[in-house]
Amino acid sequence: MDQVDPRRLIPRTNDLLALPEVRAARERLNERVIRGLVRKVQEQARRGVLAPGQVEPALLAALAARRATTLRPVLNATGVIVHTNLGRAPLSASAVEALVAASGYVDVELDLADGTRSRRGEGARAALLAACPAAEDALIVNNGAAALVLATTALAAGREVVVSRGELVEIGAGFRLPDLIESTGAALHEVGTTNRTHLSDYANALGPDTGCVLKVHPSNFRVDGFTSAVPLQELSSLTAANGIPLVADLGSGLLAPDPHLPHEPDAASALDSGADVVIASGDKLLGGPQAGLLLGGMEIIQRLAGHPLARAVRADKLALAALEATLAGETPPVVQALHADVGQLRRRTDRLARALGAPVVAHEGRVGGGGAPGVPLPGWALRLPEQLAALLRAGDPAVLPRVHDGSCLIDLRCVQEEDDDRILDAVQQALTALEVRDAGRAG
Repeated sequence: MDQVDPRRLIPRTNDLLALPEVRAARERLNERVIRGLVRKVQEQARRGVLAPGQVEPALLAALAARRATTLRPVLNATGVIVHTNLGRAPLSASAVEALVAASGYVDVELDLADGTRSRRGEGARAALLAACPAAEDALIVNNGAAALVLATTALAAGREVVVSRGELVEIGAGFRLPDLIESTGAALHEVGTTNRTHLSDYANALGPDTGCVLKVHPSNFRVDGFTSAVPLQELSSLTAANGIPLVADLGSGLLAPDPHLPHEPDAASALDSGADVVIASGDKLLGGPQAGLLLGGMEIIQRLAGHPLARAVRADKLALAALEATLAGETPPVVQALHADVGQLRRRTDRLARALGAPVVAHEGRVGGGGAPGVPLPGWALRLPEQLAALLRAGDPAVLPRVHDGSCLIDLRCVQEEDDDRILDAVQQALTALEVRDAGRAG
């Protein structure tokens, strides 16, 4: 008697698409995604990975797990506040609410009173100026690199940007400031040396081809020892006397001094020191969405805003809404984590340690995101077996710990207190999975 080819028993596409659970999934997933999952499980059955009878439950499981976005929420247990790999700053509740409100039609460029076109993102601009009164005007673009490119293009395309050699930094993912600046059509005029630059170096470089002088805060590294740099106030006296714009790229996003970070530059102080344009990021120490902030005098900011490139790098309505809410709403999570009470962190960590029977160790957090390099943030961490790290990353919820010195460390600095029990459940699940895995290997 001939045997039936098992592949003939694989459920047909139309039959799978007609399942009630599949029809219900169309309320959150489009037809292309659903059919792709159907084809995937059918192909697994054709290769013998799944039995024909397993196709339907495998499809339903895949549909239940599939979301419209592949991005997964992660509980940041590393102690690094502005974690670039996790999207930098987590938004405040007010900023999230603003994002949802801005997801539909909003008056981003409309005066509802008279029905005419208005200045784009006026609310975010006003909130930024209220938070940094030292600035006469502000411009918001889509990120910090775009802000730098816009400033150097508008002020120095076809001319020279004078900058210290010790400030030609490389930022994330291998992007280098010299490459970004030269892409604008400006020529770099490097002055000084890697470790020492003097006011005379700048003075000797200025000439009719100078478009602007750029002062860059080397936010992701420190040079100690035999060093010298020119303070903004001294540099601004030189540039003002020569009628040359001074651009200060601060990077990290502080608008005002923070006593926890006494050596981190801020926009207000830079403007008071004579910078004509200050550049900062919205998604670092400010604690908002990805954005590039340009603050300065009315005339020069209007000059930048009127450049054709400003349209190409402008911020979208979602970033404008979230930025305004970050500035006008409650204290953002980044600022909360930076100023976290060490005693409260210890009490929270001790509670989890008692539940898990794990030791607590001193642990120094970091600002991250290129801000305040080398500045320790004293705190505490649970010390767990290193093998738990991979299981925690793959769990639900996903938890990112720090792996250090043969241990898996759980630092609660960047975890909201209401998520402590989720961390506890995730660790308990990972411990159980580890025990099962080890028992299976032993067997």
